[in-house]
Amino acid sequence: MPEPKKIRPPLDALDHKLLSLLVADARATNQSLADALGIAPSTCLARLKALKETGVIERFTIDVDPEALGRSLQALISVRLRPGARHLMQSFAEDLRSVADISQFFVLAGTDDFLIHVKVRDTAHVREFVLEHLSSNPAVAATQTNLIFEHVWGDSLN
Repeated sequence: MPEPKKIRPPLDALDHKLLSLLVADARATNQSLADALGIAPSTCLARLKALKETGVIERFTIDVDPEALGRSLQALISVRLRPGARHLMQSFAEDLRSVADISQFFVLAGTDDFLIHVKVRDTAHVREFVLEHLSSNPAVAATQTNLIFEHVWGDSLN
């Protein structure tokens, strides 16, 4: 179960600017961030620490080219659980967390219950994934697989 969000004060213009700078370059040094914001490095560091401690900044990540890891195919798989299996959503989500091929997944409102992003070797691998982890699960009513031709990242906070 996710941790409850910490109570946080509203973000001001400086916080928004700091976050924008980090979205553009998460590896920026504290000194370069402070210079860009026109504040002292100690103030910048305190702001950054507060953004992390209050959960505004959830994590720092790297983006690895999946092809470099032998994962040349990506897919989005929609999953709908059986109507009588809605009480299993939490345990289904927990099971998904342990599957190595899953890059990320979303719990949805609407027709589908989950959207799963996988990075796999080829079409046989995505078929194997669906059969092993989804279709064989008695809680799953239906799946739909969409292959990703291109993934474009945004560089804004919006």
